[in-house]
Amino acid sequence: MSDTISPLLEDLIDQLSHLPGIGKKTAQRLALHLLRTPEEYAHNLAQAILEVKQNIHFCIRCFNITEHEFCSICNDPKRDNSTICVVEDIVDIFAIEKTNEYKGYYHVLGGVISPLAGILPADLKIKELLQRAEIPDVKEILLALNPSTEGEATMIYLSNAIKPMGKKITRIASGIPLGAHLEFIDDATIGRAIIGRSEL
Repeated sequence: MSDTISPLLEDLIDQLSHLPGIGKKTAQRLALHLLRTPEEYAHNLAQAILEVKQNIHFCIRCFNITEHEFCSICNDPKRDNSTICVVEDIVDIFAIEKTNEYKGYYHVLGGVISPLAGILPADLKIKELLQRAEIPDVKEILLALNPSTEGEATMIYLSNAIKPMGKKITRIASGIPLGAHLEFIDDATIGRAIIGRSEL
């Protein structure tokens, strides 16, 4: 620890640097910014973080975020219950919902299969997806995973597991670049990919 920096500020920089996409220099700038803001802002920020941690959890059906037992999408009776869109992460739901092209339900895997990173099928919400896929009303499983090597491998794994159930298995259309992440793709491209999904 540097003698020129307060231990309290050093601790704040260290905590901020653990956030995704935040390096030490950015953490330092954020910490100094917070130091210059009114105390009320710092209190409100800390309170907002605590409120989120204490009151938001995962939907028991699809693993989206919610303040209740089920998320607002799972609780919406107007959604098409014949289709489940499988995504890697919650941010992918945000991206797809912005297109207004998909009207079914979701299932968040919580990642993709990646043996090199130590992520195996048992580490994801695959068992829960297969249980949902067995429901007679479910006719189609739409795989909307990021088009990476791991995403492709996960789609093959899921397809092999679901096909014996006799369900229609589709994937979002190409047009989303290989290696891209849905959260960074524009709404129109995602919308076209949803409409142009293909069967596996």
